[in-house]
Amino acid sequence: MIRAAGAVLWRDGSVAVVHRPRYDDWSLPKGKLDPGETAPAAAVREVLEETGYRAVLGRHLRTVEYPAFGERKTVDYFSARAEGGSFTPNDEVDELRWVPVATASDLVTRDADREVLAAFASAPADLATVLLVRHAKAGKRDHWPGDDDLRPLSSAGRRQAEGLRSMLPLWAPSRVHSAPRVRCVDTVRGVADDVGVGVLLEPRLSEEGYWPDREAGLVRLLEIADGVGVPVVCSQGGVIPDVVSTLASLSGLPVAEVPCKKGSVWLLSFRRPEPGWSTSDTTGSWPRLVSAHYLPSPLATPRP
Repeated sequence: MIRAAGAVLWRDGSVAVVHRPRYDDWSLPKGKLDPGETAPAAAVREVLEETGYRAVLGRHLRTVEYPAFGERKTVDYFSARAEGGSFTPNDEVDELRWVPVATASDLVTRDADREVLAAFASAPADLATVLLVRHAKAGKRDHWPGDDDLRPLSSAGRRQAEGLRSMLPLWAPSRVHSAPRVRCVDTVRGVADDVGVGVLLEPRLSEEGYWPDREAGLVRLLEIADGVGVPVVCSQGGVIPDVVSTLASLSGLPVAEVPCKKGSVWLLSFRRPEPGWSTSDTTGSWPRLVSAHYLPSPLATPRP
């Protein structure tokens, strides 16, 4: 299996389509994963290499699979906002065009790219993003003699946290929230340090705080989603599956399974509500979940 990743790069109502002289085709920017690389990291790298633009990731659009060179190839596509840069023709791409989505759909060569563009056009480009993280490995509860709230990350958990510290900035987070457990806070502390913010404690999103009043916990998550910028939220395995499945059900979004391994991330994308929303509003004006994509725990990679 060949794994690759790419993006629909957008700005000001237009998307980027590239011409590849090697294949004489028009395509969305994409390329194969390097050894040990995550799909989100590969998508950002390939966009930069092929277009010259720095990308900030948004929602996951879809995974495309097709035969290539006698093997199966899968490509994970993300929405990505262009954050500066400029195009220079290179060996891989000799022309880039910024065009409306409809024009891009007519221009691209492959039907698979048209399907990705249709997925991109099915929702606003500038959705609200939440990176919902399960805390990294912290050893077994039975092996920790002290207060469980104070159970620290294991050596494997610290490697997972470092991997998250490399991957989560691809969405340019600006806020970091966490259930008040040492293992939760330490999972995302490095991200907060890099952003230059503190970790905001969220008792409603701990296992002990969530289950006595699920509605209050869900409302708190929606309030975080409706804030300014992209938040990282670290919680626990007893909370995350219920949060994701409940919000998906309320929004009419089909989600078959909700895996939740330690150090993993749910990439949640919400349609922004009208100001002054309330979950009691029967018109559904509160943040509506548009996309939910599971990202396994990243490998810890060296930080630049």
